[in-house]
Amino acid sequence: HIQHPLKNTSEWTLDYPPLFAWFEFGLSHVAQTFDRNMLQVENLNYASPNTVLFQRLSVIFTDVVFIFAARECCRCVQEHKGSRDVLNRPSFILAVLLLWNFGLLIVDHIHFQYNGFLFGFLLLSVAKHLQSQHLQGALLFAILLNLKHIYLYVAPAYGVYLLRSYCFTQDNRDGSISWRSFSLVRLLSLGSIVISVCALSFGPFIAMGQLPQVLSRLFPFKRGLCHAYWAPNFWALYNILDKSLAVVGVRLKLLQEAELPRASMTGGLVQEFQHSVLPSVSPSVTLVCTLLSILPAVASIWWRPRGAQGFLRCLLLCALGSFMFGWHVHEKAILIAILPLSILAVQSREDAGIFLILSTTGHYSLFH
Repeated sequence: HIQHPLKNTSEWTLDYPPLFAWFEFGLSHVAQTFDRNMLQVENLNYASPNTVLFQRLSVIFTDVVFIFAARECCRCVQEHKGSRDVLNRPSFILAVLLLWNFGLLIVDHIHFQYNGFLFGFLLLSVAKHLQSQHLQGALLFAILLNLKHIYLYVAPAYGVYLLRSYCFTQDNRDGSISWRSFSLVRLLSLGSIVISVCALSFGPFIAMGQLPQVLSRLFPFKRGLCHAYWAPNFWALYNILDKSLAVVGVRLKLLQEAELPRASMTGGLVQEFQHSVLPSVSPSVTLVCTLLSILPAVASIWWRPRGAQGFLRCLLLCALGSFMFGWHVHEKAILIAILPLSILAVQSREDAGIFLILSTTGHYSLFH
């Protein structure tokens, strides 16, 4: 559904970047062959057997991107020498972990979304970096950001890694930066890719003077600190502590129940609220906490670059830091860490142990 500047056609507005709107525009040409009524903007809460069939088939069809990305990731995994057992090959195990990921089954084929299509771009971008095809990886990630801006969570890992390991052609013997090896041509190449994709995506809205409206929908801060279904992060614990202190305060007669704020901490639509006892949290506070949490990882790949493997670990830490401290975090955002971690899990016993814990707790949290 879209929202007219003067009239709301739906309580749910399109809060995806413009490239995703083009993706949906393409889907609409196929959807009209199933049921034209589903394309009527005013036809709210419309459902029909053909509509459901189209939704399911469109998700399955676009998963081709994810399948191709999984194949590319499997090609980046080193196989055990002399191993003839297909079932024990890291590439086969990785294919199973990616293609049969339980979280994607829930949020795509049960809840109905196109996360598989989007995660396909993320994994394909990661695979290109593992294959040292950095410009292709940067292009894919730029497209991904303009399809779904939740991947801003891992943008610092991409930015610092490409600047450090692609724009600097070599280091000094002691591992420090050699500014003489800085390539302005490579920096301009990366910049042109990002600017071109963003211009294609946002250019028409800038020309029409509607960029502020687009940005207000992409970052709806009034939706509240936590999503309708709380992500199991720091702010969920913060909310629970605030509620607990409020209850104890009322029972000990230290607080008056009538004076406590009544706003809800959950809800899919606009839900602003004030904490009862603890200080209320603003978007700027969550931004600072997020940046502080990912700073060690970002600094590490700048001062001690360890190639594409170091980039992948930094990406995971950025995803987890943003998940723990971000504003209005969706519970499904844990998949941004679980899926790339699968690549490391099939190559290291230690990473496999971490993957087991994260995937178990992360997928379990999708039920709540």
